[in-house]
Amino acid sequence: MRHSSRRLSLVQVDVFTLNVLEGNALAVVLNGNGVDDAEMQAIARETNLSETTFILPRDPDIERERGIRVRIFTAREELPFAGHPTLGTAFVLRGATLSDEIKLELNVGPVLVRFEDAAGQPSFGEMTQQQPRFGRQHQRDTLAKVLNLSLDDFAPDLPVETVSTGLAFTIVPLRSLSVVRGLHIDHACCSAYLAETEGKFFYFVTRETVDASARLHARMLFYNGEDPATGSAAGCTAAWMVAHGVAQPDERVLIEQGLEANRPSRIYVRASREDNRVVNVRVGGHAVEILRGELFL
Repeated sequence: MRHSSRRLSLVQVDVFTLNVLEGNALAVVLNGNGVDDAEMQAIARETNLSETTFILPRDPDIERERGIRVRIFTAREELPFAGHPTLGTAFVLRGATLSDEIKLELNVGPVLVRFEDAAGQPSFGEMTQQQPRFGRQHQRDTLAKVLNLSLDDFAPDLPVETVSTGLAFTIVPLRSLSVVRGLHIDHACCSAYLAETEGKFFYFVTRETVDASARLHARMLFYNGEDPATGSAAGCTAAWMVAHGVAQPDERVLIEQGLEANRPSRIYVRASREDNRVVNVRVGGHAVEILRGELFL
């Protein structure tokens, strides 16, 4: 093994699951101070997970006021916000302290993660995302061409709509599980459409589910493959569900995701309604640690 002048401690967790080797895997670099942008991106390519996060410790007084600084990278780019990296990093930071809450400062701003602990039960974490911003509703006939779908594949009673709670997703309600499972999209075509309509990724959902207790079944296909659990998209979808009557205000409902990728994930979401606006979007779940190690740079 070659001599290395720098070693970075790393923790990997599976997020939105209680079971190892399920959910969405996340690599967390515990001290990213001194690691430049190019190195962060190269490390994210090396882990080759949906996302890798870098914790940047700073003065405790600043952390109490503004939050713990965290940056999020996919294998291709830095993101201002993402759900499973936020929740997973908060679980890692919480460690054995059993703090009731962890505040992170992300590129998108501060995000608070609160924890619920019950006797004999695993800890449950729930992040409060930014207030939702509703964008355009999309024409199904145009999208059918973009997504290689027929008009009959779309749910007829729900809008295709772009929503952001820090990262914009275009939520596409489909008619059935069979349609969701049969998706075959052209990523270049999708990216071009999304770039023109202010979305980042598509999030496909259907009210037909595998688990009867789930409200929606979801898939997110992007340049890094299939995302087993997309907490940022789930937050957007929570707002969309309350806006269109799929969920009631403050009702905590389950979104199942990752089954097609053999990484079952369980994402719990809720949102409030205030003065005819959807507000207070919360996304929660569990996380389990699966490995610890060192990076040699």
